[in-house]
Amino acid sequence: MVERFAKAIKMDIEKFRQNAHELVDWMADYLRDLEEYPVRAQVSPGEILKQLPSNPPSRSDSFEEIFDDFQKIVLPGMTHWQHPSFFAYFPANSSPPSVLAEMVTATIGAQCMSWETSPAAAELEQRMMEWLREIIGLPSEFQGVIQDSASSATLCAILSARERATDWRVNRAGLSGEPDMVVYGSTECHSSVEKNVKIAGLGKKNFRKIQVTDTFAIDTRALVDAIERDKAEGRLPICMVAALGSTSSSAIDPLLDIADICKRHRLWLHVDAAWAGSALVDPELRWMIDGIEGVDSFVFNPHKWLFTNFDCSAYFVRSPDALLKTLSILPEYLKSEGGEAVRNYRDWGVPLGRRFRALKLWFVLRSYGIEQLRKMIRTHIDYAQELALEIGAERDFELLAPTPLALVCFRYRPTKVASPVELDSVNERIVKEINDSGAAYLTHTRLNGAYAIRISIGQAGTKQHHVKNLWSRVKQTARGIRLVV
Repeated sequence: MVERFAKAIKMDIEKFRQNAHELVDWMADYLRDLEEYPVRAQVSPGEILKQLPSNPPSRSDSFEEIFDDFQKIVLPGMTHWQHPSFFAYFPANSSPPSVLAEMVTATIGAQCMSWETSPAAAELEQRMMEWLREIIGLPSEFQGVIQDSASSATLCAILSARERATDWRVNRAGLSGEPDMVVYGSTECHSSVEKNVKIAGLGKKNFRKIQVTDTFAIDTRALVDAIERDKAEGRLPICMVAALGSTSSSAIDPLLDIADICKRHRLWLHVDAAWAGSALVDPELRWMIDGIEGVDSFVFNPHKWLFTNFDCSAYFVRSPDALLKTLSILPEYLKSEGGEAVRNYRDWGVPLGRRFRALKLWFVLRSYGIEQLRKMIRTHIDYAQELALEIGAERDFELLAPTPLALVCFRYRPTKVASPVELDSVNERIVKEINDSGAAYLTHTRLNGAYAIRISIGQAGTKQHHVKNLWSRVKQTARGIRLVV
């Protein structure tokens, strides 16, 4: 029986080799032919579900059958995030070196929760975080860990702030008897901040959304007023989450002023640079982190704009001791070799289990080098600046936010339409028609109450002609809409 099983495994490996070669050929063709696909999936709700059997198979299917169904059923329902005409949300980038590293990671199949479970994974992660720290210009005292997302990193920051502010009493005894603890962010900060305030047990009512200036950066005077008001009413301010490149408007909060406020009022200062942090590879853009010396934690996502597959979020803390004291726990079954001489990254985040994320980062950084990465990001920013100038030059279009990086927010505003409701409707129709065409993919937001079209430029394969084609399509679509006046 054992011999037959071993023989079957050997045969499976040879079949795997054949299937893998076929799959790599398909992968290469897919990446080569991406522009032939509609950017956004052109299916209706439930369309994929109806094609999937209600019950699991009782017998095995061949790889050929499975992959054939993938191409017929699954692929038409996929939105192609790596398409060069993907201008929605923020990029979720990939690159050939990163894909190859993911193949290796999946093949090894390691659970890298501690140094002992895979020493190379832990030590490579440590070195990659040191490389990233240098690449984006963070002070040397920051220590880093790879998280799955900026949302998880921000949760770690809020939990650390909660524990530091209460001398770790909440970890020991819970929130009962503690004053209301307050977290601050601008009205432009990411929704994950509010979500994490709730997860941390602080309550939605204790999250303060502070008004912004005309550049959509936080109003620091309003921040001070809110902190002082909370303190006067017996609440405990514990954390400020600053935005560096907000999702709606690419707003950049003034870290230098905020750091001074947080120091005076003893708040943990966390910086959410999930998208924009990658731009710091260009030293000319490091004005965005003036004041970084006063920051407690900082996160950015190489999986957004540094050509590394999701998930790979770089979280840096000035005081790892505060993070470890907040999150570490050591039951007998997790005790392992190495002691204080090694880093067990299971204690640096919420999940115990950890993927080998550092490998793809290593592949990407070595394959491109800093100069090429800097050039690619700078090119995306240049495309956006040029597009913003073109939009600003049109009489019937208007920019709705500054364009410091590679996000352009604007709307169509024909002179014949004065109603804000009708303006919103017209712009919504522009986005829908373009997305339904499959030629490009856009998303929207609201700025000062107005419906705003977002064009986010950052896909690895995006060239200038893709941006120009999109802008031509936007103008053509907008001016072809029959207006109600």
